[in-house]
Amino acid sequence: MSEIASRGYVNPDVLVSTEWVAAHLNDPSIRIIESNEDPLLYPSGHIPGAVQVDWTNDLNDPLRRDYLDKGGFEALMSRIGATNDTTVVFYGDKNNWWACYAFWVFQLFGHSKAKIVDGGRLKWEQEGRELTREVPSYPATRYTAQERDDSRIRAFRDQVLAHVNAGLPLVDVRSPDEYSGKLLHMANYPQEGALRGGHIPGAKSVPWARAANPENGTFKDAAQLRAIYEGEMGLKADDDVVAYCRIGERSSHTWFVLTYLLGYKHVRNYDGSWTEWGNSVGVPIEK
Repeated sequence: MSEIASRGYVNPDVLVSTEWVAAHLNDPSIRIIESNEDPLLYPSGHIPGAVQVDWTNDLNDPLRRDYLDKGGFEALMSRIGATNDTTVVFYGDKNNWWACYAFWVFQLFGHSKAKIVDGGRLKWEQEGRELTREVPSYPATRYTAQERDDSRIRAFRDQVLAHVNAGLPLVDVRSPDEYSGKLLHMANYPQEGALRGGHIPGAKSVPWARAANPENGTFKDAAQLRAIYEGEMGLKADDDVVAYCRIGERSSHTWFVLTYLLGYKHVRNYDGSWTEWGNSVGVPIEK
């Protein structure tokens, strides 16, 4: 049994180790994708053969606040040389939070052949593994996407308001100071993007990074995760759960943990998050 499989996750195959990645660098059925907060990291050095998927330029609509559409996703997959049968393997900085965000967007289009590198960029660097500045070029492919499905894993403001009114569980994955309303973003970031601070009524504070081991960015084992989300927060695997943060990126990490590692069936990411809720007229806020 592999070390990852021994941790008790419901879906251990969704994670791969750095050793696994190193052994599959030349596997034509695999496409390694780096997705970071810091856009300068990839050009400074990346896993050999990895392509960059930038959350701003590649995953978002250039005009309105929304994600790319079916045609845009097909063009992206064609550009990075991925087919419908390609397994995409994501990694990145910040304990993989942007990698999980990209993973989540790919699931809106149903590309289920997807994995996360446990530990991400941090663990790869800690182990002294090879990094290159060579940007790979792959032949364009013909990729056929399904229409984007926002109904299953994505929540919108009015749905969240109904969730609040029904007393259903919400996970606020931001920092405690954002949850309290003291800050509008994490410390050391510009405090902008919302007119009001606080949290959605009924939401419980479980900062996203608690799910990761701070020394190397790997995910905590299933028992530790259940102690956080079930022992402390009181969640159950059949609950209807909404997770949110500021723009939906940190909460995609929590969505990944609950959905794949703990096997929850009804978890949605509210990507509008606090930049929408904190700017909306008439919605309830708690401090």
